Amino acid sequence: MPDGAVSTLRPAMFRGGDMILRFGRFALVCCALVSLGTMSLARAEGTYEIPAGAHFNQDKLAKISEFFENEVATGKIAGATVLIKQQGKPVYHEAFGVQDVVSKAPITDKTIFRLFSMSKAITAVAAMKMLEDGKIKLDDPVSKYIPSFANVKVGVEKKADDGTKSLELVPPNRPMTVKDLMTHTSGVTYGFYGDTLVRKAYRDANIYAGDFDLAEFAERIAKLPLHNQPGALWQYGHSTDILARVMEVAAGKPLLDIERETLLGPLGMVDTGFLVTDPEKQKLLAQPVPNDSDFRVGRINDPTVVKKIQFASGGMVTTMADYERFAQMLLNGGTFDGKTILKPETFKLMTTDQVGANSGVSRDYFYFPGDGFGFGLGLAVRTDPGNAKPPPPGDLGELKWDGASGCYFVIDPKQDMFFVLLEQTPTERQRIQRTLKQLVYEAMEN
Repeated sequence: MPDGAVSTLRPAMFRGGDMILRFGRFALVCCALVSLGTMSLARAEGTYEIPAGAHFNQDKLAKISEFFENEVATGKIAGATVLIKQQGKPVYHEAFGVQDVVSKAPITDKTIFRLFSMSKAITAVAAMKMLEDGKIKLDDPVSKYIPSFANVKVGVEKKADDGTKSLELVPPNRPMTVKDLMTHTSGVTYGFYGDTLVRKAYRDANIYAGDFDLAEFAERIAKLPLHNQPGALWQYGHSTDILARVMEVAAGKPLLDIERETLLGPLGMVDTGFLVTDPEKQKLLAQPVPNDSDFRVGRINDPTVVKKIQFASGGMVTTMADYERFAQMLLNGGTFDGKTILKPETFKLMTTDQVGANSGVSRDYFYFPGDGFGFGLGLAVRTDPGNAKPPPPGDLGELKWDGASGCYFVIDPKQDMFFVLLEQTPTERQRIQRTLKQLVYEAMEN
C-alpha cells in the first residue's frame, strides 16, 4: 500500500465517549429506557463535529497509553511517540517502547524517524512559499522548468477481443501544470501498487537504479506514460518529486537548501533532512521490529547511505521535537513563534479543497485522502462527514497526512488542537492510526 494510505477504506465503527453526559440528560427527560444499540450509536456520532471548545479528559487519554503499551508488549511495534497539543500547550506527550529492539534505547523527542510520505507536507509548504514569492505559478506548465515534459504521453489501456490488454500512447489534452503536481492530478504515479499497464511500465523501467539526483529522476519519469490525463484523476505518485525538481530549477538551488531557507530554518527544525551521516545521530534512528522491515515502496529508504537523490515524496527524516513545530505552524495558519511562514491568503489557498465536485477530478479505489476528505495543495482536508454511519471522528476543516512508516498527523483548527504520531511500522500502521484517532476524539468533552 502506498505511502499515504492511512484512510483508503476506514471501518465505520468509531465509538466516542464525549456525548454520554448529554445523551444521559436527554434520556432522563424523554424516557427511562434506552437500548444499548441506541446508546452505542449516540456515543459514536459524538466523535464527529464535537462543538468547539472541547477539552481533554485525562482519564480517557490514559487509554492511549494502555493501547500503545500493549502494542509494545505484544511485539507488534518496537515503540512510538505521541503528542497532543491544544491551545499551544501539550495535553498528552508520551513515548512507548524502544528505538529498536537491538539497542533497546528508549524513544525520546530526539529519536529520528523516517517520515516517508509525511515528507510531502514539508515540500508542499516550501512550494507554497515559492508560489507566494512569485517564483512559480500554479498554472505554469511543468515543461517550462523541465522541457522533456512537453513530450510526455498518456497511456490508455485497450482491451482486445481475446482479453489481452495493450497500451496506446495519446497526447495530453492540455499541458501538465504545477497545480496538477501539487494536487496529485498530474498523471504521474507510483509503480509499487495497482496493476495497470502504466504502473507496470514504471516497475519495468527500473527508475530507482543507480545513484541519481532529482534532475535525472525527473527525466526518467518524463520518459514514462502518464496514468491519466492531467487534471482528470487523483493519482498518488511521484508528483511531489517532479514538483521538487521544478522548485530547484526555479530557485537555482537544491531542494534541501530551499526547504532550510523557507521552512526548516525559520521553524528551528534542526534534525529534519534527507540523510543521517553523523555516527552519534545514527544511534538515534528508530527501526521497526525485524519482521516488519519491508516498507513496500519499491526502493530502500536508508538515510544512513549517502546518495544524491532527495526524495521530496518520501525521503525525509525528523524528530518529534521538529515535527511538533511544523504541526503547530499549520495549526496557527502559517505562523510560528512570531514568524510568518505563509501569509494567511497563501495558507487558505493551500488548505482549500481543489479536487471537489466541480473540479473535474475523479476518484477511484486508490483515493488515499479517504471518505469525507478533499485535497488541497499538498494536504488532505475534511470537507464532509463521509458515507460511513456514524461518521469517523474529526471536524470539518481538519488537515492530515501520513506515511508508509506509520507516522501520522492531524490538525484540527476547530478544536485548536493537533496530534502527531511517530512510529516505524508499515504493517500495523493503518490499524494503529485509526485507533489513535478514535481514542483522541473519545477523550474530548465539552
